[in-house]
Amino acid sequence: MTPQPDRPTPHTTRPSLTERRKAETEREIARHAAGLFSAHGAASVTAEGIARAAGVSLRTFYRYFRTKEEAVAPLLTGGVRQWLADLAAAPAGLPVARALEHAVRAALTPAGPYADLQAEALESTRGLLRAVPGDPALRSVWLRVHAETEEALVPVLAGLARKDTDPLELRLTASAANAAMRIAMETWSAGEADSDDPERGPAALAVRCLRGLTAGLHTPRA
Repeated sequence: MTPQPDRPTPHTTRPSLTERRKAETEREIARHAAGLFSAHGAASVTAEGIARAAGVSLRTFYRYFRTKEEAVAPLLTGGVRQWLADLAAAPAGLPVARALEHAVRAALTPAGPYADLQAEALESTRGLLRAVPGDPALRSVWLRVHAETEEALVPVLAGLARKDTDPLELRLTASAANAAMRIAMETWSAGEADSDDPERGPAALAVRCLRGLTAGLHTPRA
């Protein structure tokens, strides 16, 4: 999933100062880990190098992460939280399929006061994903984040859909939406870095994938 800057949502409470500091340290380590993986490839990067780049001790690094690959997880899961929040807050008049598209576009289109940070996060993700195919452990983190995303999508979709919606339909919709985001990001990341064609951007690719994968699904909106 795409990392994004933290944005307040109506469904979250403000974390404590300790929690905010912990999250900031995690994000700083994750940002440097992603940059190093992107620039040098995962095999050439060490936990010591990530800790040094992030300005923390190796002991601190291992207090937060078990392996060097795990260090990128906060970048990816931050985007998941925001995507789910955007989906849960989709306008009431939108059908479920359109609500998914609405949330996908919000997640992958830099806009508003956080546009610069969001654009930077997207490029960071792109560089990171270019290193994923060559490292099984890094790919394992990427796939684990998406497995967790799929599980988290089900209750969010259940909150949007009619109460009598078949649970299987919800599972299929969650799986399709999650796969659409994953395939879109992988496809975009593998493309030309300087491409500015909006039709080849992450949001357009994700909507295209979403429409293709959910074409046979009919999850009714509450």
